[in-house]
Amino acid sequence: MPTFRKVTATVVKRPTEPGSSWPAIAIGAFVAFGGVLFGYDTGTISGILAMDYWRSLFSTGYRDSKGHLDVSPSQSSAIVSILSAGTFFGALASPLLGDHMGRRWGLIVSCWIFNFGVILQTAATGLNLFLAGRFLAGFGVGLISALIPLYQSETAPKWIRGAIVGAYQLAITIGLLLAAVLDNATHERQDTGSYRIPVAIQFAWSIVLIIGMLLLPETPRFLIKKNKTAAAAASLGRLRRLPHDHPAIREELDEIQANHNFEMTLGKASYIDCFRGSMLKRQLTGMGLQALQQLTGINFIFYYGTQYFFNSGISNAFIITMITSSINVVSTVPGLYACDKWGRRPLLLWGAVGMCVSQFIVAVLGTTTTGQDAGGNILVFNLPAQKASIAFVCIYIFFFASTWGPLAWVVTGEIFPLKNRARGLSLTTATNWLLNWAIAYATPYLVNWGPGYANLQSKIFFIWFAACFVCIAFVYFLIYETKGLSLEEVDELYNDVGKAWRSPGWRPKLTFDERTAAGRPHSVRGGISPDPKSEEEKASERENGSNVST
Repeated sequence: MPTFRKVTATVVKRPTEPGSSWPAIAIGAFVAFGGVLFGYDTGTISGILAMDYWRSLFSTGYRDSKGHLDVSPSQSSAIVSILSAGTFFGALASPLLGDHMGRRWGLIVSCWIFNFGVILQTAATGLNLFLAGRFLAGFGVGLISALIPLYQSETAPKWIRGAIVGAYQLAITIGLLLAAVLDNATHERQDTGSYRIPVAIQFAWSIVLIIGMLLLPETPRFLIKKNKTAAAAASLGRLRRLPHDHPAIREELDEIQANHNFEMTLGKASYIDCFRGSMLKRQLTGMGLQALQQLTGINFIFYYGTQYFFNSGISNAFIITMITSSINVVSTVPGLYACDKWGRRPLLLWGAVGMCVSQFIVAVLGTTTTGQDAGGNILVFNLPAQKASIAFVCIYIFFFASTWGPLAWVVTGEIFPLKNRARGLSLTTATNWLLNWAIAYATPYLVNWGPGYANLQSKIFFIWFAACFVCIAFVYFLIYETKGLSLEEVDELYNDVGKAWRSPGWRPKLTFDERTAAGRPHSVRGGISPDPKSEEEKASERENGSNVST
């Protein structure tokens, strides 16, 4: 049976280890810039769909309830959701690049696929070419969204890994804010510049990432996976700012190598292996976490928020969208600090509670203070109540951005062993995008008025409320506490602890030397006897190397 130490207070500290962590931190933070592509590309479409010139130019004859030329709800659904369809397939394809070309070159190729999609969108004056560009750009974003957390997790020091991987979500929120600002700046133009400027600006984000990746090292874990030990030592030395032959570099590489060698004795990984044995729980946890992140309703606000705010009686919905995007950015920052100080489980749990309450209040206020006339136009009976509803939308965004936004990427980047990591992450990211697509595609049919539409309007927030309620139970029963553990120790945690709610306070029972001597570098199960040291000696060794003080 696993043993546990009672943790009375935990403070994550920078360890007193040889070398420096700042190069790895700076590299991880820069790679997070790829999230700007993700956030900007998904955020810009909300404003474009509300631009008068774009709606008239791309209309195929459909007119809205006021008689203005517009794209139909089904066309709007296709325009928004086809990006997510592309990202779904891109995420599934990411191991083809990440496991063969490498994490670094895989990201570079992904950026060029994204650029081609941007070219098609910029050139488009009709729906077909615009849709093709959205799909290709989405394919590139799907590749990037799976490869970036993979690169970050494999290069970041364990004591600050949560903040570094979470910075990816911060970059996504910055991308959403930039999209709102650019859309607001160009939406009144009566020429193709109204949509071409915000679309074409994406080239800048992509080129910055490409240039940076040409200068950055490959991850040591990928190089070990490819039996390039010397290159792995050089890469890790660069990340830790130490000579490649330094004892600390050799020790860290030895642990990565031993763990990888043990995994290889079990055979090569396939997608089927992600759902076998002990991997099944991890895979379903990662996929469930990413699915629920989408079902909380965040992308309803950022895909269709501008139109929803118009319907709520807000005169300048573009400004409100900028405000919600700004809240999204600012609220992510405390989450990056808290995930390595307080842990993954408490943040996800209380974040789910806060989102649940906020979505319920928005649903009640929106349902009880609005109605519709015979033509389907929204009637607002109580404007102050609608403004209060928008305030609770902002509160919901705070809870999401500080918890579920960054931590879904942090947790899924940590829970898989090296052999399965690329494929496991691709499946969890693909799940995120599959639900993203489903919500983007279904929302116009669920919300809009007319034959064949559900006309839920604000009642759709009851759906998001129910999903947030499920999130609470999901975190309690399935999310393990991985704060302060190396990726190899996370593997041991899953092998050692059967119930997620028992994971807080767990520490590795064996040192690396003990695990290696036992012949099983990441588990103490299966009848293996630990080294015959006293429990006091082992505890002392663990305390001297630990990043957590009790």
